Amino acid sequence: MSNLGIGVMIGMLSGNKETVKAFNGAVGKSIKALGIDDDQLVFTFIDGSKIALFDDGQSCCEHRWMHTDDDLDDFIGATLRGAEVRDGPTDSSNEYGDLKESQFLIVSTSLGQFTVVNYNEHNGYYGGFSTVCREVVE
Repeated sequence: MSNLGIGVMIGMLSGNKETVKAFNGAVGKSIKALGIDDDQLVFTFIDGSKIALFDDGQSCCEHRWMHTDDDLDDFIGATLRGAEVRDGPTDSSNEYGDLKESQFLIVSTSLGQFTVVNYNEHNGYYGGFSTVCREVVE
């Protein structure tokens, strides 16, 4: 991975206690609704609670987004079991020298796994990812 951006470094320094608490509180719950909204993977559970997983590493001069090729509707009714993050490839093949990094979020459920990809396109100075989980309060 290239140079880490300030947003990623701040995330690393602040730890992940809130993320671990929010995600662990959701493990074992049944999924009522699931989707990507505003570059966040949002889970709504049968008990009415919600969490969002997203890349919180935004720094200056980057473009970040989230995508999946999986049909998330296939996981409605499943029980959330866990998740892991894996670094993906970095593409530097564009004409301007910008980098396009990727990081995979693999979510495990009682009905199998699905993968969401976070992307970060930048000029080489703002790399890295900071995937976090937050409770959604409406």
